[in-house]
Amino acid sequence: MSENGTGTIAALLGRKVGMTRVYDEKGTIIPVTVVQAGPCIVTQVKTEDGADGYNAIQLGFEDIKERRSSKPLVGHCKKTGQTTPKRFFREVRLTAKPGVAAGSTVDVSLFDTIKFVDVSGTSKGKGFQGVMKRWNFGGQPGSHGTERKHRSPGGIGGGQGTRGHGRAIKKGKKMAGHLGDESVTTRNHLLVSVDKEKNLLLIKGALPGANGGLLFIRQSKTIINNTK
Repeated sequence: MSENGTGTIAALLGRKVGMTRVYDEKGTIIPVTVVQAGPCIVTQVKTEDGADGYNAIQLGFEDIKERRSSKPLVGHCKKTGQTTPKRFFREVRLTAKPGVAAGSTVDVSLFDTIKFVDVSGTSKGKGFQGVMKRWNFGGQPGSHGTERKHRSPGGIGGGQGTRGHGRAIKKGKKMAGHLGDESVTTRNHLLVSVDKEKNLLLIKGALPGANGGLLFIRQSKTIINNTK
């Protein structure tokens, strides 16, 4: 996943704070999303030579009371010397042997030399929606005899479109249903600024989910990050 040649990760868990704007040297407005990222604890280290058979690091984020966690997770965190368990965990696979030890802390300083990031989160849930909002259908005509059916999907079980399958509706047919509340990853966001004192990342553009939602930020996979 996100790493350099030494097996050091460039990935963090955080919470979305909200959107604002910043200005560059030319005075151009840049819309950014503020993310409270980390600090995260390395709760487990896996190596290719060990019992797990692959290289990875598990990150733990946000303290939680023991009574609100489970005994296995409490014991898992205490193995690393942490007195309080964590609320969220995320495993980051690596190709090289991890360069950090279990129990160490990682923060936004990992992104000092990173220019582009990928962000994963859970999109806003919008409940049960019709085909026009869910799939951008055009709807029925606004005149010519259409009565109270302007936002309906139209015919869904025509025999011609399902030839060879009878008149049953094809699997995957675009119809009304649940919208949102699903895992979303947006890629190649410009990392505008890193605030080490407040553990903040300013990332250009809109990110998945509502304010306060959990986000996973990592170095971009498809854009080569340079350090200049």
